Amino acid sequence: MDASNPEFRWPVRVYIEDTDAGGIVYHARYLHFMERARTEWVRSQGVALRSGLEDNISYVVQKMDIHFRQPARLDDELWVSANLVTSGRVWFGFKQQVIRQADGALLAEADVKVACVALDSGRPRALPNAMQAIVREKSAN
Repeated sequence: MDASNPEFRWPVRVYIEDTDAGGIVYHARYLHFMERARTEWVRSQGVALRSGLEDNISYVVQKMDIHFRQPARLDDELWVSANLVTSGRVWFGFKQQVIRQADGALLAEADVKVACVALDSGRPRALPNAMQAIVREKSAN
């Protein structure tokens, strides 16, 4: 994947609440940034998040492998990518990157596996038809 031309990216600015006393982003904040990008990716595909809740559907991070390369700092403007790279019957996988807009530096990257579960039981369930169609379309490209 080319970090300078990701398929989907979401802009994020680093605020004081994201940093320690030295102005460096807390490691856990990268998880927040990536979650936002995945959520916006879903929205960009035309999937209404509230309708999933009404249909007893939730998506949960099952697995994440993250590599922190360089720190983001207070006031940095970032691009956070969320690119679908693989899928199964009840899950899909994303490759995500956090890139500083000013210089294109790759700050963090992660492989994320998201599972579809029944909201009431937490048990795995098949991806809804609309999400399966999106996954098929993205896999074909």
